[in-house]
Amino acid sequence: MIIKLARGLAALSLALTSLAASGAAHAAAAEPVVLPLTDAVAALPLAVEARDGYSRDAFKHWNAGANPTDGCNTRGEVLVAEAVTAPTVGARCALTGGSWFSYYDETTVTTASGLDIDHMVPLAEAWDSGASVWTAERREAYANDLGQDSSLVAVTARSNRSKSDQDPAEWLPPATSALCRYVSEWTATKLRWNLTTDQSEHDRLTQLAADCGETTVTYTPAP
Repeated sequence: MIIKLARGLAALSLALTSLAASGAAHAAAAEPVVLPLTDAVAALPLAVEARDGYSRDAFKHWNAGANPTDGCNTRGEVLVAEAVTAPTVGARCALTGGSWFSYYDETTVTTASGLDIDHMVPLAEAWDSGASVWTAERREAYANDLGQDSSLVAVTARSNRSKSDQDPAEWLPPATSALCRYVSEWTATKLRWNLTTDQSEHDRLTQLAADCGETTVTYTPAP
C-alpha cells in the first residue's frame, strides 16, 4: 500500500512538473499579435474607471531591470536602448554623451537628465483600468515593463509632465506627426496588459484611429 502510494505521488509530481514545463514553454513561445489600429481599438474592453485607493507607491519602480548585473535600473536600460547616439555608460549607469529623440514633441535631447521615462499608459490610468486588483508583483512588472518597447518611452521631461496621468481623451502629444504612433502604442499597452477603457477614451481613440490609415498595432500579451 505504501509503495503504491509513493508511486502515485511520484507520478503526480512528474505530471505537475510536465504541466508546468509545458505552460512555461507555451508562454515563452507567445507570438506578437498584429492588428489594424481600428480593429485593435475596437477590441479594447469598456468599463467605468475608478481611482479609489490609488497610490503611486503601489507600483514599485524602478527595479534592477532586465539585466541585474549591468548596473542600470529600468530607467537606465530604457535610456541606453532608445538612444539615437549611444552614450558612454559609466559606474552605476552614469550616462555621458549620447542623444535621444523625444517623439512626443519632435525634440532632440543630448543629456540623459533632460529625459523622463514615460509609462505609455500612466500608472494611475492603469490602476483605474484594472491594475487595482492585481498583485503587487504584477504591478511591479507593469511599472518596469521591458518586454514591449512601446510600454516605456524616453521623452522630454516637459512633455511627460504635461501629459501627467491623462488618457488620450484629455491629452495628446503636441507633435501632429506623433499622433498615430501614440494611439497605436497606447492601444498596444492596454491590450498587452488587458486594461479597460472608459467611454470618452474609447470614443477618442476610435476617432483618431479612423484618421491613421494603415497604422497597425503590435503587442504580446503580458505573462
